Amino acid sequence: MDSKQQILDKSNEARELFLPHISADPVIFGFEQNELKVLLIKMNYRKQWLLPGGYVRKDEDLDEAVERILGDRAGVTGVYLEEFGVFGKKNRSEFYFEDFDETLFHKQRFISIGYYALYNPTKLNPIPDEFSEKVEWIYLSQLSEIELAMDHREIVEKALMTLREKISTKPIGYNLLPEKFTLSELQKLYEAILGKELNRGNFYRKIKNLGILNKLEEQRRGGAHKSPDLYSFDEENYEKALENGLSNW
Repeated sequence: MDSKQQILDKSNEARELFLPHISADPVIFGFEQNELKVLLIKMNYRKQWLLPGGYVRKDEDLDEAVERILGDRAGVTGVYLEEFGVFGKKNRSEFYFEDFDETLFHKQRFISIGYYALYNPTKLNPIPDEFSEKVEWIYLSQLSEIELAMDHREIVEKALMTLREKISTKPIGYNLLPEKFTLSELQKLYEAILGKELNRGNFYRKIKNLGILNKLEEQRRGGAHKSPDLYSFDEENYEKALENGLSNW
Protein backbone atom coordinates (compact mmCIF):
# COMPACT_ATOMS: atom_id res chain seq x y z
CA MET A 1 0.00 0.00 0.00
CA ASP A 2 1.17 3.54 -0.76
CA SER A 3 2.47 5.12 2.44
CA LYS A 4 0.41 8.28 1.97
CA GLN A 5 -2.76 6.27 1.43
CA GLN A 6 -1.90 4.22 4.49
CA ILE A 7 -1.93 7.38 6.63
CA LEU A 8 -5.17 8.59 5.06
CA ASP A 9 -6.85 5.27 5.75
CA LYS A 10 -5.84 5.43 9.42
CA SER A 11 -6.89 9.03 9.97
CA ASN A 12 -10.60 8.41 10.66
CA GLU A 13 -9.81 5.37 12.79
CA ALA A 14 -7.33 7.42 14.81
CA ARG A 15 -9.94 10.12 15.38
CA GLU A 16 -12.21 7.52 16.99
CA LEU A 17 -9.55 5.83 19.11
CA PHE A 18 -7.24 8.59 20.32
CA LEU A 19 -7.44 11.81 22.27
CA PRO A 20 -7.00 14.92 20.11
CA HIS A 21 -3.97 17.16 20.57
CA ILE A 22 -1.97 14.87 22.93
CA SER A 23 0.87 12.57 21.91
CA ALA A 24 3.91 10.95 23.53
CA ASP A 25 7.49 10.67 22.27
CA PRO A 26 9.74 8.26 24.21
CA VAL A 27 13.51 8.64 23.91
CA ILE A 28 15.04 5.21 24.49
CA PHE A 29 18.73 5.33 25.33
CA GLY A 30 21.04 2.35 24.99
CA PHE A 31 24.75 1.88 25.70
CA GLU A 32 27.15 -0.12 23.55
CA GLN A 33 30.83 0.12 22.56
CA ASN A 34 31.21 2.81 25.25
CA GLU A 35 28.75 5.09 23.43
CA LEU A 36 25.14 6.10 23.95
CA LYS A 37 22.56 5.10 21.36
CA VAL A 38 18.98 6.15 20.77
CA LEU A 39 16.23 4.02 19.23
CA LEU A 40 14.69 5.56 16.11
CA ILE A 41 12.21 4.50 13.45
CA LYS A 42 12.36 5.31 9.75
CA MET A 43 8.87 5.88 8.46
CA ASN A 44 7.58 4.54 5.14
CA TYR A 45 6.20 8.01 4.49
CA ARG A 46 8.90 10.60 3.67
CA LYS A 47 11.67 8.15 4.67
CA GLN A 48 12.66 10.32 7.64
CA TRP A 49 13.73 9.20 11.09
CA LEU A 50 11.56 9.80 14.16
CA LEU A 51 11.24 8.73 17.76
CA PRO A 52 8.92 5.74 18.32
CA GLY A 53 6.05 7.95 19.45
CA GLY A 54 2.30 7.79 19.15
CA TYR A 55 -1.09 8.88 20.39
CA VAL A 56 -2.99 8.36 23.65
CA ARG A 57 -6.13 6.25 23.59
CA LYS A 58 -9.29 7.72 25.06
CA ASP A 59 -9.55 4.88 27.58
CA GLU A 60 -5.98 4.74 28.98
CA ASP A 61 -3.70 6.62 31.35
CA LEU A 62 -0.75 8.53 29.89
CA ASP A 63 1.87 6.19 31.40
CA GLU A 64 -0.05 3.18 30.08
CA ALA A 65 -0.12 4.80 26.67
CA VAL A 66 3.64 5.24 26.55
CA GLU A 67 4.21 1.59 27.49
CA ARG A 68 1.78 0.49 24.79
CA ILE A 69 3.32 2.80 22.19
CA LEU A 70 6.81 1.41 22.84
CA GLY A 71 5.52 -2.13 22.51
CA ASP A 72 3.52 -1.44 19.35
CA ARG A 73 6.12 0.65 17.54
CA ALA A 74 9.40 -0.96 18.57
CA GLY A 75 8.72 -4.15 20.51
CA VAL A 76 10.02 -2.64 23.78
CA THR A 77 8.47 -3.80 27.05
CA GLY A 78 9.34 -3.76 30.75
CA VAL A 79 11.51 -0.65 30.67
CA TYR A 80 11.96 2.09 33.28
CA LEU A 81 10.30 5.28 32.00
CA GLU A 82 10.38 8.81 33.31
CA GLU A 83 8.58 11.89 31.99
CA PHE A 84 10.94 14.78 31.31
CA GLY A 85 9.27 17.51 29.27
CA VAL A 86 6.43 18.92 27.20
CA PHE A 87 6.84 20.04 23.59
CA GLY A 88 4.21 22.32 22.14
CA LYS A 89 5.45 24.56 19.33
CA LYS A 90 2.41 25.38 17.24
CA ASN A 91 3.81 24.18 13.90
CA ARG A 92 5.87 21.25 15.17
CA SER A 93 4.30 18.65 12.83
CA GLU A 94 2.64 20.63 10.03
CA PHE A 95 5.54 20.45 7.59
CA TYR A 96 5.88 16.70 7.96
CA PHE A 97 2.26 16.24 6.85
CA GLU A 98 2.22 19.07 4.30
CA ASP A 99 1.01 16.71 1.55
CA PHE A 100 -2.32 16.31 3.35
CA ASP A 101 -5.22 18.70 3.86
CA GLU A 102 -6.14 20.16 7.24
CA THR A 103 -8.69 17.45 8.08
CA LEU A 104 -6.01 14.78 8.64
CA PHE A 105 -5.97 13.67 12.29
CA HIS A 106 -2.17 13.51 12.35
CA LYS A 107 -1.85 17.08 11.06
CA GLN A 108 -3.76 18.64 13.95
CA ARG A 109 -1.80 20.51 16.58
CA PHE A 110 -0.34 18.01 19.05
CA ILE A 111 1.37 18.75 22.34
CA SER A 112 3.78 15.91 23.02
CA ILE A 113 4.88 14.54 26.37
CA GLY A 114 8.51 13.45 26.37
CA TYR A 115 9.61 10.33 28.26
CA TYR A 116 13.06 8.86 28.48
CA ALA A 117 13.84 5.20 28.91
CA LEU A 118 17.01 3.19 29.48
CA TYR A 119 17.45 -0.16 27.77
CA ASN A 120 20.26 -2.62 27.01
CA PRO A 121 20.45 -2.88 23.19
CA THR A 122 21.66 -6.49 23.38
CA LYS A 123 18.36 -7.50 25.02
CA LEU A 124 16.19 -6.02 22.29
CA ASN A 125 15.53 -7.08 18.73
CA PRO A 126 13.42 -4.13 17.55
CA ILE A 127 10.72 -4.87 15.01
CA PRO A 128 9.22 -2.11 12.81
CA ASP A 129 5.47 -1.65 12.78
CA GLU A 130 3.31 -1.38 9.66
CA PHE A 131 4.11 2.34 9.24
CA SER A 132 7.87 1.96 9.51
CA GLU A 133 10.58 0.80 7.16
CA LYS A 134 13.20 0.34 9.90
CA VAL A 135 13.66 0.54 13.64
CA GLU A 136 17.31 0.81 14.67
CA TRP A 137 19.71 1.87 17.39
CA ILE A 138 21.60 4.96 16.21
CA TYR A 139 24.70 6.24 18.01
CA LEU A 140 24.25 9.78 19.29
CA SER A 141 27.51 10.66 17.54
CA GLN A 142 25.80 9.82 14.23
CA LEU A 143 22.66 11.91 14.73
CA SER A 144 24.14 14.90 12.92
CA GLU A 145 24.38 12.75 9.78
CA ILE A 146 20.69 11.83 9.58
CA GLU A 147 17.49 13.82 9.13
CA LEU A 148 15.23 13.77 12.16
CA ALA A 149 11.65 14.84 11.44
CA MET A 150 9.55 17.42 13.27
CA ASP A 151 11.18 18.58 16.52
CA HIS A 152 12.53 15.16 17.45
CA ARG A 153 16.15 16.28 17.49
CA GLU A 154 15.21 18.87 20.11
CA ILE A 155 13.41 16.18 22.13
CA VAL A 156 16.47 13.89 22.08
CA GLU A 157 18.73 16.76 23.15
CA LYS A 158 16.39 17.68 26.02
CA ALA A 159 16.23 14.03 27.11
CA LEU A 160 20.02 13.80 27.21
CA MET A 161 20.24 17.04 29.18
CA THR A 162 17.69 15.66 31.65
CA LEU A 163 19.63 12.40 31.98
CA ARG A 164 22.78 14.38 32.76
CA GLU A 165 20.94 16.34 35.44
CA LYS A 166 19.38 13.22 36.98
CA ILE A 167 22.65 11.30 37.15
CA SER A 168 23.63 13.03 40.39
CA THR A 169 20.35 12.20 42.15
CA LYS A 170 19.26 8.87 40.60
CA PRO A 171 21.19 5.64 39.97
CA ILE A 172 21.99 4.86 36.34
CA GLY A 173 23.00 1.61 34.72
CA TYR A 174 20.57 -1.15 35.66
CA ASN A 175 18.93 -1.32 32.24
CA LEU A 176 22.03 -0.34 30.26
CA LEU A 177 24.78 -2.67 31.48
CA PRO A 178 25.01 -6.46 31.48
CA GLU A 179 24.12 -8.28 34.70
CA LYS A 180 27.82 -8.46 35.65
CA PHE A 181 30.11 -5.52 34.94
CA THR A 182 33.36 -3.90 36.04
CA LEU A 183 33.71 -0.50 37.67
CA SER A 184 35.54 0.64 34.56
CA GLU A 185 32.54 -0.28 32.41
CA LEU A 186 30.22 1.60 34.76
CA GLN A 187 32.53 4.63 34.65
CA LYS A 188 32.51 4.58 30.83
CA LEU A 189 28.71 4.68 30.94
CA TYR A 190 28.74 7.74 33.21
CA GLU A 191 31.34 9.39 30.96
CA ALA A 192 29.22 8.70 27.85
CA ILE A 193 26.20 10.31 29.48
CA LEU A 194 28.08 13.31 30.86
CA GLY A 195 30.21 13.77 27.75
CA LYS A 196 33.45 14.12 29.72
CA GLU A 197 36.13 12.04 31.43
CA LEU A 198 35.95 11.36 35.18
CA ASN A 199 38.73 10.79 37.68
CA ARG A 200 38.87 7.04 38.23
CA GLY A 201 39.73 7.12 41.94
CA ASN A 202 37.03 9.65 42.79
CA PHE A 203 34.41 7.81 40.73
CA TYR A 204 35.20 4.40 42.25
CA ARG A 205 35.04 5.80 45.78
CA LYS A 206 31.76 7.62 45.22
CA ILE A 207 30.00 4.77 43.43
CA LYS A 208 31.00 2.25 46.10
CA ASN A 209 29.70 4.54 48.85
CA LEU A 210 26.23 4.62 47.29
CA GLY A 211 25.50 1.08 48.47
CA ILE A 212 23.88 0.04 45.18
CA LEU A 213 26.59 -2.44 44.10
CA ASN A 214 27.38 -6.00 45.08
CA LYS A 215 30.99 -7.10 44.62
CA LEU A 216 31.08 -10.60 43.15
CA GLU A 217 33.57 -13.34 43.90
CA GLU A 218 34.76 -13.43 40.30
CA GLN A 219 36.78 -11.36 37.85
CA ARG A 220 36.60 -10.37 34.20
CA ARG A 221 38.93 -12.80 32.45
CA GLY A 222 40.77 -12.48 29.16
CA GLY A 223 42.33 -9.02 29.37
CA ALA A 224 45.99 -8.15 29.00
CA HIS A 225 46.14 -6.65 32.49
CA LYS A 226 45.08 -7.78 35.94
CA SER A 227 41.59 -9.24 35.83
CA PRO A 228 39.22 -6.61 37.31
CA ASP A 229 36.55 -7.48 39.85
CA LEU A 230 32.99 -7.93 38.68
CA TYR A 231 29.96 -6.25 40.26
CA SER A 232 26.21 -6.45 40.02
CA PHE A 233 23.52 -4.03 41.14
CA ASP A 234 21.86 -4.59 44.50
CA GLU A 235 18.27 -4.55 43.23
CA GLU A 236 16.66 -3.63 46.56
CA ASN A 237 19.00 -0.71 47.25
CA TYR A 238 18.84 0.37 43.61
CA GLU A 239 15.05 0.55 43.74
CA LYS A 240 15.20 2.52 46.99
CA ALA A 241 17.63 4.96 45.39
CA LEU A 242 15.28 5.39 42.42
CA GLU A 243 12.44 6.26 44.80
CA ASN A 244 14.32 8.33 47.35
CA GLY A 245 17.30 9.67 45.43
CA LEU A 246 21.01 9.37 46.16
CA SER A 247 22.27 10.97 49.36
CA ASN A 248 26.00 10.29 49.13
CA TRP A 249 26.86 11.18 45.52
